[in-house]
Amino acid sequence: MDEEVKFVLDSAKESMDGGISHLEKALIKIRAGKASPMMLSTVMVEYYGSKTPLSQVANVNTPDARTISVQPWEKSLLSEIETAIMNANLGFNPMNNGEMIIINVPPLTEERRIQLTKQAKAEAEDAKVSIRSARQEANKDLKALDISEDLLKNAEVDVQELTNKYIAKIDSILTVKEAEIMKV
Repeated sequence: MDEEVKFVLDSAKESMDGGISHLEKALIKIRAGKASPMMLSTVMVEYYGSKTPLSQVANVNTPDARTISVQPWEKSLLSEIETAIMNANLGFNPMNNGEMIIINVPPLTEERRIQLTKQAKAEAEDAKVSIRSARQEANKDLKALDISEDLLKNAEVDVQELTNKYIAKIDSILTVKEAEIMKV
């Protein structure tokens, strides 16, 4: 019987870990004023008739905090990559120097920083919802088990403690990201 409870708790923890990792991936894509290769992760380039991620046809680097450089493996792709970056609607203006594409990342305005903070908060709230639904699922699974009421109550308390721990983790990740976004 105890193994079943442990299994439910482990699966809830695994589900909550998934929510945290999803949040971290989502927050990486929200730019905080400094250049990052992840900013171009959604760019798809037309490569021999099929849409291919930019990272598979070029080397994407950040030589400094305000610049992204894209060095294609085939020079014939320069104009395709330039077009793909503009079509991705990321707000960047790529410059082609014949060798590589250079993107200057403009500094964020105060208004844009506030928008990005709201976006980060929305992502954190989505993560909290996924944590709560994992809790709900775990409690439902526990009630379905054939265990004593005392064991059920203790297991539900454990699930709630796990939930509280993950919600606090989300809050701390959000606080760090907000500080990063608002830092000029």
